[in-house]
Amino acid sequence: MIARDNEQTEWPLLDESERPRRIDHALSSGVVLSAVHWAAADRPTGVANDQPVPWLLVHGLASNARLWDGVARRLAALGHPVVAVDQRGHGQSSKPDDGFDMATVADDLQLLLDELGWKTAAVAGQSWGASVVVELGVRHPDVVHTLACVDGVLGGLKQRFPQWEEASTALAPPKLAGHPRSMIDSWIAESAADWPEEGRAGTMANFEVRSDDTIAPWLTFERHLKVLRGMWDYEPVVRYREVSMPVLIIQADSGDTTEAKEAAVAAATEALATSRTEWFRPAHHDVHAQHPEPVSELLHRAVAETNFFPKSGVST
Repeated sequence: MIARDNEQTEWPLLDESERPRRIDHALSSGVVLSAVHWAAADRPTGVANDQPVPWLLVHGLASNARLWDGVARRLAALGHPVVAVDQRGHGQSSKPDDGFDMATVADDLQLLLDELGWKTAAVAGQSWGASVVVELGVRHPDVVHTLACVDGVLGGLKQRFPQWEEASTALAPPKLAGHPRSMIDSWIAESAADWPEEGRAGTMANFEVRSDDTIAPWLTFERHLKVLRGMWDYEPVVRYREVSMPVLIIQADSGDTTEAKEAAVAAATEALATSRTEWFRPAHHDVHAQHPEPVSELLHRAVAETNFFPKSGVST
């Protein structure tokens, strides 16, 4: 476990007392995962809880831990120890050429929880990360208190793309390496105009900024396709039936895929033993970065309120 002395450069707008620490965790598998640690407030705000559940926050495909900054900061203020992780191949974590299947990336999280010394934790994942945390819950149920799936691929990619070649062609990322930083700055300013500044900063952290002021995604094109293949091979609804802990489903309605998403949520709710669904309308796919306050409040309530989850799944 190696702490980096870069809090000032990564979080210049936060007071020193508020800044998290970035720590590199060398796992027994040989992978090094870089994680952002937010210390729980000594005098938490909100609903009192003698021993607040820690939260592990997991990003989506081609994203990074910093997209969780707004949620993490608020959860820490509510008294929760919080760690947001860069998954393998992403952000400041190591970049192996393999191990992007769902089982392996889920096992990464179990090894990280062991490294953190957390015997049990609540775990939230966004997009691809939602499938990763579901797999974690199935493979390692003893270490997971509660799951939260934030705008995940609920129905699986094979429903949309029966052949891998279709999926790899349709979902391949743009080749952005070498483009000027100013182009990315403009794109973020336009596409995330209503986001808090920490959300926009988190989006920029998806990219390495080179000495010539050009950018490159931390996740390379080749590794991006390997993650996609892991997603395409995965059948989440089948795994939902094996999830034993409660699951909070947070869905973003952007207005163009509502019917398909509602059908996927209904299928997930039917398969899960205990769940609750909350919709954000309208909202961006990165709803955790766009609306960190209500998202963090939901995560807090999911582990702090006894009656937060109904006895059977319900959508609200």
